[in-house]
Amino acid sequence: MLILIAAGVPIAFSLVSVGAVGMSYMVGIGPTLAQIAMIAWDKGSSFVILCVPLYILMGQLVFHTGLATDLYECVQKWLGRLPGGLAIATVFACAGFGAVTGSSLAAVATMGAIIMPEMKKYNYDDRLSTGVLSASGTLGILIPPSIIFVFYGIMTETSIAELFIAGIVPGVITALFYSMSIYFRCLINPKIGPVGPAYSWKTRFSSLKKVTPVVIIFLVVIGGIYGGVFTPTEASGIGVVGVILVTLGMRKLTLASFKQSLLDTGQTSAMIFAILIGGYLFSRFLALTEITSNLINWIQGLNMNNHLFMLCIMLFFVLLGCVLDVFGMLILTLPFLFPIILHMGIDPVWFGVFAVIMAEIALVTPPIGVNVFIMKNIAPEVAIEDIFRGIMPFIICDILLVVLLILFPQIALWLPSTLR
Repeated sequence: MLILIAAGVPIAFSLVSVGAVGMSYMVGIGPTLAQIAMIAWDKGSSFVILCVPLYILMGQLVFHTGLATDLYECVQKWLGRLPGGLAIATVFACAGFGAVTGSSLAAVATMGAIIMPEMKKYNYDDRLSTGVLSASGTLGILIPPSIIFVFYGIMTETSIAELFIAGIVPGVITALFYSMSIYFRCLINPKIGPVGPAYSWKTRFSSLKKVTPVVIIFLVVIGGIYGGVFTPTEASGIGVVGVILVTLGMRKLTLASFKQSLLDTGQTSAMIFAILIGGYLFSRFLALTEITSNLINWIQGLNMNNHLFMLCIMLFFVLLGCVLDVFGMLILTLPFLFPIILHMGIDPVWFGVFAVIMAEIALVTPPIGVNVFIMKNIAPEVAIEDIFRGIMPFIICDILLVVLLILFPQIALWLPSTLR
């Protein structure tokens, strides 16, 4: 399977190919074809998976209607006067945009195009400006609603509502860590992040008008899930309707932007559905080979405690992040790791948050770093080595958060525990 992926075969087809050939060898072609049909129908028509295209559509509508610009302008007016204020505003704007879109790549592409000209205008250091954009885009997959959390929840049959709620506190802490890192670096060396323009209190408050509807939609979606008013799938439908009504009311939604949103949603959803089906087929093949049970017995023989085991998993994720994207990394590791996680008594919701944070790090880890290459397209004049150097302080923040999560699991588990 790794050879196929390295050769450029899409991950979904690599999974299906290896799973189908392996199962055919183990049980025959007939039962294998039956399994493929059953998995495609059962998982493809699941009520839970309906939220995938709906959350993606909600994000695409925000992306194509220009609400992201309003969000950044609002945050920048409030935080711009701090040392490194534009960079700090970038962190919270990307967090807010990610909270609605659930996409890291969309956050970097959208916010990068808006913010980079502003950074250049005020002579921000290239490493700081490209680094903060690349890293802050990863907040989109941690703060709910997150497509990665949905993907993890479906693959592991973990409550998506609990995963969404579990991501809130770590997401806020990550944004604060990033902001503190920027603030103190710019306080020590003001040249890398000069103070931004001043705005009156009237201007600041008036900027809230354009973003208030989106904030309300986010609060309704997450608040409704937290309060048990509706399921994550129902929340996704409510979110889409809310964004459509808001953008129509603001006269930002056009027929062209709506069509493009639907097209992009279809393409992304098809990719995720294909990976899910391939992942389930591959998992069933692994179950037939008894690889998972042998792995559990082997790890038991090592007599590792949970902290040492999680340290090994951290290193494993970082290495995988050098060559795979987020979906590829999770789909390759979960069939092996999740049964071991359950066997060791590790909370699956906590592990979901851990896995998503490690996926954040993977998005900016050399030599692949998908976010970095998107950033390079937005700022072609900045050397890719400088972008990676600019990201390093934020990777340190992510690793610090992971360490805190391992030492204090309640950072992720306290809020979802109130749902149970």
